[in-house]
Amino acid sequence: MRCYQRNYPRPQFVRAEDTWKNLNGAWRFAFDDADTGLSRGWFRGLPESREIQVPFTYEYPASGITLPVHKDGVIRHDIVWYERQITIEKKPGRRIFLHFEGSDYHTCVWVNGGFAGEHSGAMERFSFDITHLAKNGENRVSVRVKDTFDISQPRGKQRWQDTNFGCWYVQNTGIWKTVWLEYTPTSRIESVKMTPFLSDKKLEVEAQLCLAPAAGELVLETEVSFNGAVINTISVPAVREKTQGDMHKRLRFSIDVNSTSYEWGVHSWSPDTPSLYDIRFRLLAKNACLDEALSYFGMREIRIEGASVLLNGQILYQRLILDQGYWKDSGLTPPDEDALITDIDLVKQAGYNGVRKHQKVEDERFLYWADVKGLLVWSEMAAAYEFSDTAVRAFTDEWTEIVKQNYNHPSIITWTPFNESWGVNAIMTDAAQQQFTEAIYHLTKALDPYRPVISNDGWEHTVSDIITLHDYEELESGFAERYGKRMEEILANKISHNKYRFAFAKGYGYRGQPVIISEYGGIAFNNKGEGWGYGNKVASAGDYLQRFASVTGAIKKIDAICGFCYTQVTDVQQEVNGILDMERNWKINPESLREINTRA
Repeated sequence: MRCYQRNYPRPQFVRAEDTWKNLNGAWRFAFDDADTGLSRGWFRGLPESREIQVPFTYEYPASGITLPVHKDGVIRHDIVWYERQITIEKKPGRRIFLHFEGSDYHTCVWVNGGFAGEHSGAMERFSFDITHLAKNGENRVSVRVKDTFDISQPRGKQRWQDTNFGCWYVQNTGIWKTVWLEYTPTSRIESVKMTPFLSDKKLEVEAQLCLAPAAGELVLETEVSFNGAVINTISVPAVREKTQGDMHKRLRFSIDVNSTSYEWGVHSWSPDTPSLYDIRFRLLAKNACLDEALSYFGMREIRIEGASVLLNGQILYQRLILDQGYWKDSGLTPPDEDALITDIDLVKQAGYNGVRKHQKVEDERFLYWADVKGLLVWSEMAAAYEFSDTAVRAFTDEWTEIVKQNYNHPSIITWTPFNESWGVNAIMTDAAQQQFTEAIYHLTKALDPYRPVISNDGWEHTVSDIITLHDYEELESGFAERYGKRMEEILANKISHNKYRFAFAKGYGYRGQPVIISEYGGIAFNNKGEGWGYGNKVASAGDYLQRFASVTGAIKKIDAICGFCYTQVTDVQQEVNGILDMERNWKINPESLREINTRA
């Protein structure tokens, strides 16, 4: 694909190689346990520091930080500082942006002692225009990050106690995704939103432009190609109104992706045939190119029809696996791009056609490779663990950005903002918590009307396009009894599907939606050391496969269920129920798993 650059952190919107600089690597680093760094002016230079390898957090070995630990694990440090010298080349008519793909949780940034901005959130990209603060030559970038055990902030699977417990793991403090510098023209393409309409053979494009005061009459040229052959080109005028300062302008248009030649036609995207079109955007002034960005898209349609999920008009049976995206030496941060590719290949090798990316918004390069290799993705928000005005605001702001930033990826087929009533613990009866999930459902639909949204994965649904049930039953007979014989009672909220939770919150009911078992399994071995899985551990690979085959087969036999999600891809710290260990070694022959997952 024309847009691909190795390690480019924003693969859905790519500028030329000479327009960006990766700032990962060695930074100066300091703890600020007394919270005196601001008053002592650390943004003008750290007085004492050690070295850290960005983007790895201090809690994990990949960071290069070696710390004394107490008997219960990693010592907690809530406030951390970073500093790095970077070389900047200033030019007239060019803006300079500093991008953070992810920093957990409240981040403040200075350039040469001048305040660039601040941001709250952990999972999404944020950026600062540092043009006015930068100078030609060497520049000092200073970063302060504060991350506490506050359960009102979305934290996902990060613990909020000093030790791991249940299925919550070591916290993640500070910069944990790529930091990078980008040069852009003053008049530029800021973003594009692309929506495929497969039956109409068209792509709808919504482009956000930033136009400088002296921009004059500009044209946005859009070119679509497939396998190197140009299919269509369209040019749309971008006329600037007479206002002071930079002006933001939105252009909306459709482009035909159909070729009438026998060789091409419309190529749809699916796990079996992940066809992708290249698309090039150029902002032109009298035929001179001011800005250019490369991207890609997939022609695919995901929709609900009765009790089925359809992909490109065909019934889709989803064979998903839960993916928490942890690595032994780097936590939530992938060691490198190859690690992301490896995980996708391993998942597909075991016969799964998708992942439920659990309580984490993964590095966007993962989504790129899911697009390229044909892996379905359920995108899930990290949970907060209390319901309050603060939590509602933090969750809403972050989730909105996540949906907007990842909208263009064809691999994402479902949005999952809430899981197992985390952060809305009283949703069964509390009207305010119910209305919050409804509000997020409708907000997501306003941003993206074309993908299914699950209101509360696992149980106690309010409004939801898919009904998802979590059940760690060990026996085939248990699944057959509950879902083969008593499904109507479960969906009528007359009985619990997992002995302690009901499918719907009070006041809500079944409206004929598809039903998916979105967590099950979680089988662990007795001989894999300390740690836990769901239910009784098994003694051997044979015992594992027997149980795996029986429960998976039981789910697949039930016509009312149109997919499953097995727990999980890898072990994660004290949770040792992966099909792989944390080093990505198979515990079970993947061909055996594949045969069971894909058999009719």
